[in-house]
Amino acid sequence: MQEPSSRHSEAPAKPAGKAVVLLTKSAFAAAPHAEMRRLAAIASMLPGVAEAVSCYCEQGQPSLRDALLSLRDSGHGTIVIVPLMLPMEPSFRNWMTRSLKRWQREFPGGWPPIHISRDIAQSLHFEPLLAALVGGASAEMPIPPADREATEGSLVPSQKRRVLVCEGGACNAAGADVIWGHLRNRQQERKLRITGDGTMTAKSTCLGPCSLAPVLQVFPEGTYYGGVSEAVIDRIVEQHLLGGKVVSDFAYAPTGRKQRLRSAPPPSLEQSET
Repeated sequence: MQEPSSRHSEAPAKPAGKAVVLLTKSAFAAAPHAEMRRLAAIASMLPGVAEAVSCYCEQGQPSLRDALLSLRDSGHGTIVIVPLMLPMEPSFRNWMTRSLKRWQREFPGGWPPIHISRDIAQSLHFEPLLAALVGGASAEMPIPPADREATEGSLVPSQKRRVLVCEGGACNAAGADVIWGHLRNRQQERKLRITGDGTMTAKSTCLGPCSLAPVLQVFPEGTYYGGVSEAVIDRIVEQHLLGGKVVSDFAYAPTGRKQRLRSAPPPSLEQSET
């Protein structure tokens, strides 16, 4: 019997070239998710692009972190993140860079170089694109005058728990948007609105302890959490929101005195398995 060719027994070669990550803020319904996947398909056909994916820095799946982790060991020469947001906040690159460095520390090894493209408004092609959009608007169906608005009732939320994520300057610079997005995704996955006591989530202006950024606060206890990461969010969800037990490793009591951010404790075997 003829032995199989060695070329068939070799492991398939890893994809080379550039990976493109199309990033937007959030998407809730199926239609915007489908649109982002369509844009990623277009990007995948560009010269030099081996793979293109879409993701979200706030609520939506996959998150930016999950998308990058899926590309980390794919053998791509570089990863290019293309933000599709207008306007791009001045602090965007700062918290993005901090988040990327944190993820690289949490998941060491295998990372190709990562680049962030300029924002859309700074592109040389933005002006003709804007002109085309303005010119094409006349072909669209005009919006009819509004009818008399009907008065509708609203349900008063019955959820007993509230989580406020700080969106102050220090927290934004420390990646509050990433934390908010991870919390919202977990809220949907774990059905926190209807599980346990029920949990509502909201963004907040500055919560106060800026040196502990990023910060969130859990009610009705009013517990402050500082130095929050995705892993800390997961612990807060399981232990505090669903289990009713404060995660003391990252909780800060209102002592009336200044407090510094504590070093994160090493994960225990029990935590690493959850």
